[in-house]
Amino acid sequence: MHKVLITGGAGFIGSHLADKLTGNGLAHVVVLDNMRRGSLENLRDCHARIAVRTGDILDRHVLAECVKECDVVFHLAAQSNVIGAAQNGDYCFAANVEGTYNVLEAARAAGVRRIVFSSSREVYGDPGKLPVAESAPLAPKNAYGTSKAAGEVYCRAWRNNGMEVAILRLANVYGSRDRGRVIPIFIENALANDPIVVYGGSQVVDFVWIGDVVDVLVQAGLGEYMETPVNFGSGHGVTVEKLAQRVLHATGSSSQIQYLPSRDVEVTRFEADTTMSRRLFRIEMRPDPLWRLGDVVESIRSAQPAYTAGKS
Repeated sequence: MHKVLITGGAGFIGSHLADKLTGNGLAHVVVLDNMRRGSLENLRDCHARIAVRTGDILDRHVLAECVKECDVVFHLAAQSNVIGAAQNGDYCFAANVEGTYNVLEAARAAGVRRIVFSSSREVYGDPGKLPVAESAPLAPKNAYGTSKAAGEVYCRAWRNNGMEVAILRLANVYGSRDRGRVIPIFIENALANDPIVVYGGSQVVDFVWIGDVVDVLVQAGLGEYMETPVNFGSGHGVTVEKLAQRVLHATGSSSQIQYLPSRDVEVTRFEADTTMSRRLFRIEMRPDPLWRLGDVVESIRSAQPAYTAGKS
């Protein structure tokens, strides 16, 4: 059986990945998370079956201990929010660039066979045309996208030295346990009947369900090695205005949509070209990228009493 390390494993994507790997008996899992955005509550379904270490990828000693005897590393730890990266560029650089270097070097020293690096559609910036293929130039327009592009460059260097490094450029992932990004923010405001604030509204976003992302991560880590970066999204764009309307419908909310000027730091449009991902991964993609939006609404609705109590 595989032994894997998930950096950022108590976060949104990482905790779902831990559930998948342990629930299917695919691997022994070690989670490393600094709990800046992660939570032990996210790991409640698999906590008894995993080893959890609270620590940071910037701490090379802790990282070296966690990666011992692992054959696969899923590197998900990051400053993972565009606005947050713009507000704290120093932390974004440390976590996403220095942290990625540390993970790569620790993996090399420990003899890890493969690393899966979670990159982002943000590396493309505002693309010249849609959909965006993997061959499109990398031209990030914000600190977050720049940090992910830099991480990819380091990954390529380590791959050139003989390590298997798979790169997944993820679109906008949504699902339960996420927070501080557009879908959970819209839903929380709608359930509270507070205004839904839309910056601009015409931006085109490619949303992809967390369950599909986890399936692809597992295949990238445990399946056949993919040598080139691969986009993973639904391939179907949704405007932010349309998302707000879908949230209002799904929640039955009386919230009003409040429009403010768009923010220059944000990418204006993205749809993934899914040609390569459809060829590589065994997964069924649906024409409606928000097909599981109702599930996210219910997960947030059921957690709202605890969420409200924690805020008071």
